Amino acid sequence: MECRLLQLLCLTIKMLAVVTRFGGLIRRARLKGILMRENVSNSGYGVLRSAGQMMLIFAALTLAGCSSTSNSAAYKAGIPSGAGGSYKIGKPYQVAGVWYYPAENERYDSTGIASWYGPNFHGKKTANGEVFDENLLTAAHPTLPMPVLVRVTNLENGKSLVVRVNDRGPFVAGREIDLSKHAAELLGYQRKGTARVRVQYLGRAPLPGQPGTMVSQAQGVGETFVAPRAETDRTESQVAASVVTTSVSAAELPAPRGATTAPPRVVTPTAQTLTNMKPVPDPDPLPAEASPMTGEVEQVPVAYGTRLYVQAGSFTDINNAQKVQRQLSGVGNVQISPTIVDGRQYYRVRVGPLSDVGAADNSLQSIINRGHAGARIVVE
Repeated sequence: MECRLLQLLCLTIKMLAVVTRFGGLIRRARLKGILMRENVSNSGYGVLRSAGQMMLIFAALTLAGCSSTSNSAAYKAGIPSGAGGSYKIGKPYQVAGVWYYPAENERYDSTGIASWYGPNFHGKKTANGEVFDENLLTAAHPTLPMPVLVRVTNLENGKSLVVRVNDRGPFVAGREIDLSKHAAELLGYQRKGTARVRVQYLGRAPLPGQPGTMVSQAQGVGETFVAPRAETDRTESQVAASVVTTSVSAAELPAPRGATTAPPRVVTPTAQTLTNMKPVPDPDPLPAEASPMTGEVEQVPVAYGTRLYVQAGSFTDINNAQKVQRQLSGVGNVQISPTIVDGRQYYRVRVGPLSDVGAADNSLQSIINRGHAGARIVVE
């Protein structure tokens, strides 16, 4: 259908060019004094001009129809195209006394409080160069690379959605992620303002026109792609280039004194063994995985009744954890919660459980005021 429309549009443009050229010949003929009946000249050119205008209007309507057909599906689903964006990680930065350290983290899986943003930023550039649209499924995160896809699950109602992280934020203490207005609506907390969520890293997000990416024209998302390398700062490249490397050589060692070595065994293949030997088949190619960003909300099981904590820090040395626990005495129920991450023991210093987000915000501010600027709200 799209090819036929394009062919029709090309034919219309060619006809319009012919009409315009023929009308110009009539004008020049009149200027040169060629005898023509005035009524024929005027009426003929008027008809040609009207026909040309009608064709121009038809061409404009055809283009508008094509544009709306190609863009409506993606926009209706809330899937951003990524136009104008680039892959970025970014340097460490500080906002309101808190340091943030952007980094690649394919195992990112965290809980916290989600907020949302919209009208005040609609139409403005995001941190990676895309244009923010409050009606698309995007998000801002303080440390994840951009753009990446993450799954955000509302732990209060079980609604789960894949969004595109293409901006930095939120820079309010105790907030894990900032979703677009539309994403917050789909997850059911736009009117409430905040929600307890889980954020899980899925992978790099596609970019149109970038090497190694393939963008679907129908949905504006990558069906299969290999993301290009993220941008690396010059200073980071210099540090990487300064690493000293040494060459390693290998040589066959003689047998220990007094030891004997067996002569090499020569095996002559027979016709029977050659017949029984079969080539090892290549593994079947992995099926191309579609992008997980569909714009659809999934309903997933969640635990009934989550609990809020403020985590002041996580330590491998229990003595350090106990020291922080003593520092925070008086701000609430301070406890040490042991956990194992990647086979390593950690001791988390937490305050809680807390009754609601407001109580968690107040407790978080008290802990920050005692010198723990990196404290955050977690959900369990």
